[in-house]
Amino acid sequence: MLGQGFVSAAAIAASVLFILSLGGLSNQEKAKRAVWYGIVGMAVAVFFTAFGPGIGGYWWMIPMIIIGSVIGWYVASRVAMTEMPQLVAALHSFVGLAAVFVAWNADLERRRVLAAQALGAGQQEFSAFAALVATKAPDELMFLQIEVVFAIFIGAVTFTGSVIAFGKLAGKVDGKPNQLPGGHMLNAGAVALSLVLAIAYISGAGFWTLIILALLAFFIGWHLIMGIGGADMPVVVSMLNSYSGWAAAAIGFTLSNDLLIVTGALVGSSGAILSYIMCKAMNRNFVSVILGGFGGVQSGVAAEIEGEQVAIDAGGVASALNNANSVVIVPGYGMAVAQAQNAVSELVRKLRSAGKEVRFAIHPVAGRLPGHMNVLLAEARVPYDIVLEMDEINDDFPKTDVAIVIGSNDIVNPAAQDDPNSPIAGMPVLEVWKSSVVFVCKRGQGTGYSGIENPLFYKENTRMFYGDARESIDSLLSLID
Repeated sequence: MLGQGFVSAAAIAASVLFILSLGGLSNQEKAKRAVWYGIVGMAVAVFFTAFGPGIGGYWWMIPMIIIGSVIGWYVASRVAMTEMPQLVAALHSFVGLAAVFVAWNADLERRRVLAAQALGAGQQEFSAFAALVATKAPDELMFLQIEVVFAIFIGAVTFTGSVIAFGKLAGKVDGKPNQLPGGHMLNAGAVALSLVLAIAYISGAGFWTLIILALLAFFIGWHLIMGIGGADMPVVVSMLNSYSGWAAAAIGFTLSNDLLIVTGALVGSSGAILSYIMCKAMNRNFVSVILGGFGGVQSGVAAEIEGEQVAIDAGGVASALNNANSVVIVPGYGMAVAQAQNAVSELVRKLRSAGKEVRFAIHPVAGRLPGHMNVLLAEARVPYDIVLEMDEINDDFPKTDVAIVIGSNDIVNPAAQDDPNSPIAGMPVLEVWKSSVVFVCKRGQGTGYSGIENPLFYKENTRMFYGDARESIDSLLSLID
């Protein structure tokens, strides 16, 4: 067993590594090293916490750590990049559920301590946590109860919300907004009843209040995310990431674990900041996304789209690329589904070898997860310096000869600017239609994941390059001079 001094020093070291990890993830060139900072930090945190003072039970703990590690390695090794968003959502659900269980156990230990003290039991009969509870003054015990309430509520909302987000991202749950009759009033009523239960619990009511509180929070998490459209799922995943952090921080206070407090605060604050950035990128405030977001009730009838989608073959696309001087590629989730990033990377290499300027335009909410497209392009070894964010490249489209859209819909939809009744009205988008010609790689004529029609596909300078994205790009490679 390690002394408290070692555990405190390890907590500081792990916290520094987590901060370095978060800081490094903001830069593509430093991201790989940043991931290793996080891995080492978590290994230090787990080891020094597991073997810290007052823990014990190693014959149970060590096999569980080994089994959990093997399961984690197996699942992660089998998950494709297209499935990474739903994996992240699933992991958030585990954090939320763990917070609920730990909070329940903390209250049961509190009640056991109070009962034992009433019978005159000695502190040596308590577990490490129970002994800690036994030293608290009455006002400190009240704060412990408040921490338990927060951990249960936030953890339960995170759990069911993450499960539904997983289902929507995996296509197992309908991506359209779907709420029970009464909509937001049901959520408001559940929140109000949860507050009443929390007050009753702090005032001395039984353990049953925490069970009902968790059930209400489970409902809120389920109903809240069911009412959010699929187009908002990247923000939802980021928001749930923040929730999981605050749930961990609340448990950290309950257990007097400084490392959990710091780590939870880092995750919670970074997730909240990322959610804000993404909401800004969609011209939405955070509350509007949580209470409906894209795909919700429109203020009017969306404008009708005139024209038709004009198809083109590989020869036509290759001819335009051979004559172009500047090319901008806009990747989306369709590229991830088709696993076309390596074919796209090879196309870029050939075009650049021919002396053409080729760059990528990345929208903040492209794909199903923040940074999804950046990771795919890094995996395909696309040079970092030609991968640009929306604000860096949007003004260059009027000077662009060819724009290639691969599996994107909402982030290149001109209705966001032109149609005030569109579900995405006001959302900043990549203005690809200002290029001389636009090629859209798409499987068919559907509206995509969010179900929103795109006028770009009907514009005179747009040509639809139908088919699987990887096969379509592969067909171009032999035709590029």
